[in-house]
Amino acid sequence: MELGIIGKARSGKTSLFNAVTRGTAQVGAYSSGNQPNVGMVHVPDPRVDALSEVYKTKKTTYAEIRWVDYPVGGFGNEGPGAQFVAEIAKMDAIVHVVRAFLDDSVPHPDETVDAHRDVEALNLELTFVDLGLIERRLSRLDQEMRSMPAAQRTELERHKELLQRMQAHLEGGQGLRAMTFTDTENKELRAYQLITRLPMMLIVNIGEDDLGRAAEIEAEFASRYNEPGIAVAALCAKIEAELSQMEPEDAAAFRADLGLPPESPLDRAIVAAYQLLGLQSFLTAGDDECRAWTVPVGATAPEAAGRIHSDLEKGFIRAEVSTWQDVVAAKGSSAELKKAGKLRTEGKGYVVQDGDVINILFNL
Repeated sequence: MELGIIGKARSGKTSLFNAVTRGTAQVGAYSSGNQPNVGMVHVPDPRVDALSEVYKTKKTTYAEIRWVDYPVGGFGNEGPGAQFVAEIAKMDAIVHVVRAFLDDSVPHPDETVDAHRDVEALNLELTFVDLGLIERRLSRLDQEMRSMPAAQRTELERHKELLQRMQAHLEGGQGLRAMTFTDTENKELRAYQLITRLPMMLIVNIGEDDLGRAAEIEAEFASRYNEPGIAVAALCAKIEAELSQMEPEDAAAFRADLGLPPESPLDRAIVAAYQLLGLQSFLTAGDDECRAWTVPVGATAPEAAGRIHSDLEKGFIRAEVSTWQDVVAAKGSSAELKKAGKLRTEGKGYVVQDGDVINILFNL
């Protein structure tokens, strides 16, 4: 799973990258990196922590997200460049960092701070990118259809209707992520680099003076940009980057001194991004390892088995399934789970639920 961080110069996006990755990438009013920063981040999961404690496991493995912080040079005076668009289109979701903090030492490139203006400006730029792509494809389709017998045009006409529907949606001011497509249409659209189809996490980067209003600001933005495929989090990237360099105990004490909730807003943002993509985790647990495995919502037991190893999917017989809460309550004992009727046997049609602890039985 890959998330691409974008935003205007001096929005704090590299501070956000450093905060989530515990990194030290260059930040500042005039940093000029032209290569993306890349880092892997664990998806916080208290269920994995609880199971690891029960089993006293040798190894604990969390689901991971790859974060890519793109240089601001991707946005030129005439909009995003072609290479930048191609790179962003490979991502599973966009993280748009928008500046809402005031700091005279870090001048805003547009001279004034207006977070809503910046959100809408970037959305408009990305909309124009997708519109341009669709218009070019429609023009090519018309050329192809003119040289084709009428009887052979049915499939192209159907595809043209899909593109025109998307064109009208974009011209109406909404991203393609708000549209619903059939499975067939989704397959067709994989060949297109359509950025507004990607889910978007909007990070409102507030100043230290607004920390006490973070929840209020987040609610305001969530209400204004209440669209399918968009999630919002308000946080102070500068503070979170500083906290990420501290030991957990020191960071907790610092949060308390600032009057902040003990839970990091970054953890909420990471989990929200995970959910935004329609992903969930099932768990495997034992003395050797407790691990979270990522699967799409709606995945079946054999598909989950295939995430562990392809042989498990090929030779799938059945799955032993419990909730993670029941496993913790039984202190990891299969005998206790069976005795309490909390260990289920599921077949190939079972749809995996978030937080299931699964043991795969297979034979090759």
